[in-house]
Amino acid sequence: MYFIRSISSSPNDIHQIFLRWSPLRQTLFGALMASLAAILQAAGGLMPGIGMFLSPFTTLPILVSTLVSIRTGILTYILTILLLLLMEPSELFIFPFTTGLLGVGLGWTCRILHRRLEIILVNGLLLFTGICIPLYVLGFPVFGPAVTSSFNGLILVMIFGFSLLYCWLWLELGLFFLRKIEIILKSG
Repeated sequence: MYFIRSISSSPNDIHQIFLRWSPLRQTLFGALMASLAAILQAAGGLMPGIGMFLSPFTTLPILVSTLVSIRTGILTYILTILLLLLMEPSELFIFPFTTGLLGVGLGWTCRILHRRLEIILVNGLLLFTGICIPLYVLGFPVFGPAVTSSFNGLILVMIFGFSLLYCWLWLELGLFFLRKIEIILKSG
């Protein structure tokens, strides 16, 4: 079955390449990824229309920086939040709970876990929780007016299903990009 198969070794191979970098180079790389993530996330608010298609790609820089180390990934995540505070504060309800959290989770689980199903389930639960916190605890309409902040079992099931689907798509997209990044890192 497809979901039981192991993922490629690209995440661990990239991690091994990053381990050869100096701590300064790793930190600078994390700062660069935070800048890229902040720009991509802010694009949704700054450029309506095209920006909404760019903002989901915020997950990738956070994922890649988490492959350097979990410490670098978390620092990149925090720095991105601080940059968004300056650039586009309205995105602070979305990034910390969804795209940023998913990037850290995918980066960490791609190194620790090896089967697609495990990675998708862990990150699906993480994203589900991340969506429910701003929606139900903070009362922020994550999905716009289509989903209210009152509890509804059907809505919760739909959010969980969406979270699993979104994590699966991001796992496959992330692995695609990681294979390309690995080729670049090995040639450079």
